[in-house]
Amino acid sequence: MTVSARPMGRFNWLGLWTHYCKEVHRFWKVGFQTLVAPVVTTLLFLAVFTLALGGAVKVVNGVPFDIFLAPGLVVFAIIQNSYANTSSSMLILKIQGSIVDLLMPPLTAGEIALGFIAGSVTRGVLVGFLVGLAMYVFTGLSIVNPWIIIFHGVSASVMLSLLGLITAIWADKYDNIASITNFVITPLSFMSGTFYSIDRLPGFWHGLAEFNPFFYMIDGFRSGFIGTSDAPILTGIIVITSLNVVLWAACYEMLRRGYKLKS
Repeated sequence: MTVSARPMGRFNWLGLWTHYCKEVHRFWKVGFQTLVAPVVTTLLFLAVFTLALGGAVKVVNGVPFDIFLAPGLVVFAIIQNSYANTSSSMLILKIQGSIVDLLMPPLTAGEIALGFIAGSVTRGVLVGFLVGLAMYVFTGLSIVNPWIIIFHGVSASVMLSLLGLITAIWADKYDNIASITNFVITPLSFMSGTFYSIDRLPGFWHGLAEFNPFFYMIDGFRSGFIGTSDAPILTGIIVITSLNVVLWAACYEMLRRGYKLKS
C-alpha cells in the first residue's frame, strides 16, 4: 500500500488548530493561576482604590467613581495576562530547547504567530469576561455599546500578545521579560488613565498621555460602558489598529528570519 503525504494547501489549518489547542491547553491546565487569580487581584485593586479615594472622589466624568474605575481594571487584567501568556510560552520553548518542535512542523511564520496570538487572546478574553462579571457583581457595571467593548478588549489583547511574543523572541532569560513588564507595560498602564481621567492632568502630562497607546485602549473600552470618552473613539481605533499592524509585521519578520530561534 502506498502512503502519500497529506496535502496541506496554501494554509495549514490543521497545524494552526493544533498549535492553538496546545496554547489553550497550556494555560487551562493551571486555570486557577491563569484565570481565577487575576480576578482576585483586580478586585483587590477595586477595593483599595474605592476605599482610599471613594470618599474624596465620588464622581468622574459624570459617573460614580467605582463605575469609572471598573472598565480600566478589566483592561488592565487583559493586558497583563495577554503579555504574560505569549512571553512565557515562547521563552519556555527557547530555554528548554524544545523550540525545534515548533520550527520543524510545516507551519509558516504567520501560522506560528497566529497560533500564539489566538491562544493568548483566548486567555485575555476569558480573563476580561471573568473580571467584568466580578465588576458587575460589585459595582453594577452596565453596557452601553458592546461593539466598542469587544473591539477594544480584543485589540488590547492582540497588542500585548504581539508585544509579549516579540519580547520573548528577543529575550535570553526571564529577567528580560520582567524588565519589559516593569519598565514599559506597567508604567504605560498606570499612566494611561486606568485609575483616573486624563482631564485631571496638567498640560504637559495631558499631552504626554495622548501619545500613550494604552490610553486609547482603556479610554475606548471604558466608553463602551459609560458612554463618554476623553478622546475621539475613531482616533483611538486608528492608533490601536495601526500599532497592531506594525507589531504584527515586526513579529512576522522575526519569526521568518528565525531571529534568536535558529542556531
